Amino acid sequence: MTAIPTTAPSLVTLSDIQAAADRIRNLVVRTPLLPCAWAEAGRPLWLKPESLQATGAFKLRGASNALALLDAGQRARGVVAQSSGNHAQAVAYAAARLGIRATIVMPDTTPAVKLEATRAFGAEVMIVRPAERDIRPLELVEQYGYAHIPPYDDPWIIAGQGTVGLEIAADLAAGTGDPVPDTDGAPDLVLVPVSGGGLISGVATAIKALSPATRVIAVEPELAADAAESFRAGRRVTWTADRTYRTIADGLRTTSLGVLPFAHIREHVDAVVTVSEEEIVAAVRTLGRRSRLVAEPSGAVTTAAYLFHASELPAASRTVAVVSGGNVDPAAYLGYFGGV
Repeated sequence: MTAIPTTAPSLVTLSDIQAAADRIRNLVVRTPLLPCAWAEAGRPLWLKPESLQATGAFKLRGASNALALLDAGQRARGVVAQSSGNHAQAVAYAAARLGIRATIVMPDTTPAVKLEATRAFGAEVMIVRPAERDIRPLELVEQYGYAHIPPYDDPWIIAGQGTVGLEIAADLAAGTGDPVPDTDGAPDLVLVPVSGGGLISGVATAIKALSPATRVIAVEPELAADAAESFRAGRRVTWTADRTYRTIADGLRTTSLGVLPFAHIREHVDAVVTVSEEEIVAAVRTLGRRSRLVAEPSGAVTTAAYLFHASELPAASRTVAVVSGGNVDPAAYLGYFGGV
């Protein structure tokens, strides 16, 4: 049982993303594009705060799109998903909105705040070891006939996440918060976090279709840099869980890119940049203090790239950083600010 129709395209298109935008319009928040007064001279920066979604992260877009496409039989049997937190909450929330029973498989390393939020949305949570999180859902599909809602390796998930790119392009074209009014409205550079690759795939597809000259760059932690290695090698490279789980960016600990996301990345993404743990923490602090945004470490990696890796980025007068989520453990978050 799968949420992917047999007619699904090999690569998602702009029309797929536009259809997803119409489909999920009443299920997600159209997040604003926020100009940063603290950006460096000559490098204006906008933030796309997906932390403002009802579930605290962009994942609600893809989950809502995939669930909305299920037929009546699939909805009646229920769905299963695996996640370290943000996809879990997204599936739980969207399923509740659509009247679908959801079971979520979560690794035992998941922050308590994400476990509690997933249960609060009404899902049944099954906790497993990290090595089992991708196996147990398939066993439940076989046992109960659930529809599997994967976190990223799915065209309808990618199409839903791509609506972030549609909104970025539309808002800049409309001059939303634009401090550079004499430009054509297209971003020069879009920075997107990468883990399994669903978000970067969708955003890059939308941005490149609407503004081919815009550079799209993926950002990930140095301690979970399988995407960077895969990009350099031209093939999917897998890291072990004990390597990727070293990073504080718990939403970016996937051990490899998905098959379909990697195809999109090879087609549409210009580069992959990695950031250190210290840079991620500094970016969390900057977003909190200077933009009044609560960002989890995974959501702050793009700001870290802007702040600390300008030499690795193309010269750009208009940069957008996607802040992918804000679901951070309160105690850990306080710790990033020295406990105050």
